[in-house]
Amino acid sequence: MDSALTSSQLLRWRLAIFAIFTASGLSIATWASRVPSIKADLGIENSDIGLLLLGMGIASILGLSAASVVIARFGTRRGMLGAMLVFAVGVALIGIGTNLAPSVVIVVIGLCLFGFGNGAVDVMMNVDGAAIEIQVGKTILPLFHAFFSFGTVIGAGFGALAAGIRLDVFTHTMIVAIAIVIVAVAAFANVPPREAAGDPASGDAEKPALRARIALALSAWREPRTYALGVVMLGMAFAEGGANDWLALGVSEDHGGGAALGAAALTVFSVAMTVVRVLGGPLVDRFGRVAVLRVLAVAAGAGILLFILAPNLPLVFVGAALWGVGASLGFPLGMSAAADDPAKAASRVSAAATIGYVAFLCGPPVLGFISDHIGLLNTLFILVALVLASGFASGAARPIAGSKVGAGHH
Repeated sequence: MDSALTSSQLLRWRLAIFAIFTASGLSIATWASRVPSIKADLGIENSDIGLLLLGMGIASILGLSAASVVIARFGTRRGMLGAMLVFAVGVALIGIGTNLAPSVVIVVIGLCLFGFGNGAVDVMMNVDGAAIEIQVGKTILPLFHAFFSFGTVIGAGFGALAAGIRLDVFTHTMIVAIAIVIVAVAAFANVPPREAAGDPASGDAEKPALRARIALALSAWREPRTYALGVVMLGMAFAEGGANDWLALGVSEDHGGGAALGAAALTVFSVAMTVVRVLGGPLVDRFGRVAVLRVLAVAAGAGILLFILAPNLPLVFVGAALWGVGASLGFPLGMSAAADDPAKAASRVSAAATIGYVAFLCGPPVLGFISDHIGLLNTLFILVALVLASGFASGAARPIAGSKVGAGHH
């Protein structure tokens, strides 16, 4: 079934997955951009926001972990539709709990649904993205991740506009939730059913037994390659998450640049990362996953070191750009490597993504705690060590026997 796709079907499938990546980024930036308004409307403190984030993070990890079972039971096509509807409801509940029926409890329920749905769809869209790579024989997962970045830019821009015109959170989140539902339904109509993704070949196809589904979901955790790929993704997830939360503060306070230059430096980081994600696929196809990952680990390490030690702000900005370039492809290429074998892609992507996202979600708060004791710039040396460890472990991303994507050609 999988090899019988026409060029038109393949194009619609790619566009559908691009849209899903964009919708995921849009939803996350919608929440992030309205945190100040939610805090003010509910009259809560920063510590309460921290607890909300913790609940969302835990739900995200549960969604990541459950995704492989969902795929084994329903397939990625129906799984992505269900997960997107779940996080659309979550986005809507965040707005309802902020303005329509003000309640921290409703917002917490919304964030848990939002986190769970987004975590689950993250695995599924990467599984489908990797399957498209196999179909076209080219590395394109970095480009899919660039569309996630585009979604965050759109979401942040719309959020800034909404806050600027004093659009209440309820109206804003309902608009976004409706957009997500439209994308989910349109994508479902254009993603082909595939046996390799667990989609049943017919309506009366025999469903796998619960024990078999759980065994499949857990199988990747018994494979050493999963943990090596986890190290690759962990180091780069720490680098990306650490930049998102601490780079602007490092420029504004530790380097004395002020808030505006801090935001500008974060923008430089984000643009550099997005550009490499857009252009990185052909580089990987030319030189191979392993070589690209090692070069980028060196770039990230050098960038962070320059950011820490630079004696002036222009060099700090150069460091931020190198940091963004280096951190750009570790996560998508780790996902691509985990999905080399279509039959085991769901469980392996789920396991590797869980390791990476635990680092992404939990790493920045840990860095914040450490920085209280040794200073922020000194704390960033930890990131240098982690990205170098990622580079050393990158041999695990070498394509498995029979897989051509990411092998490179000289």
